[in-house]
Amino acid sequence: MIISIIVAISKNQVIGKNNQLIWHLPKDMKFFMDTTMDTVVIMGRKNYESIPKKYRPLNNRKNVIITRNKSYNAEGCTVVNSIDESLKVLNNIENKEVFVIGGGEIYKKFLEKGLIDRMYITHIDEYFDGDTFFPDVNYESWKSSDILYHSKD
Repeated sequence: MIISIIVAISKNQVIGKNNQLIWHLPKDMKFFMDTTMDTVVIMGRKNYESIPKKYRPLNNRKNVIITRNKSYNAEGCTVVNSIDESLKVLNNIENKEVFVIGGGEIYKKFLEKGLIDRMYITHIDEYFDGDTFFPDVNYESWKSSDILYHSKD
């Protein structure tokens, strides 16, 4: 099993504000949807709640939500209370790749524990005002492969 991060990041590491995405990037959203289709997605509770209700749980994916709230319930999702618990849920999953989709604290904890094998990062060539950030990563310790460039959409 491969555990991957998928994220869009501004030049100043912003990934959101007020529990929302702060950009509209149709090509990147399509990339996200196509890449995570028929896989497992792991996210924090706030990230899950930031998804518009009509899109949650994310279709054709097993949605795993990490929250400290022991009584939290999300219909159609698996709710766990720690990263370790999320990994136990994954032991019974046959998918080859699992995606961590946010938010900032979830990314940080998975990276700190050394659990990430691959990262799919959309670097947005702009600075944004935000309150949620992608953690610092030593990119020199990662091997870059497919690098794609897109004009504004």
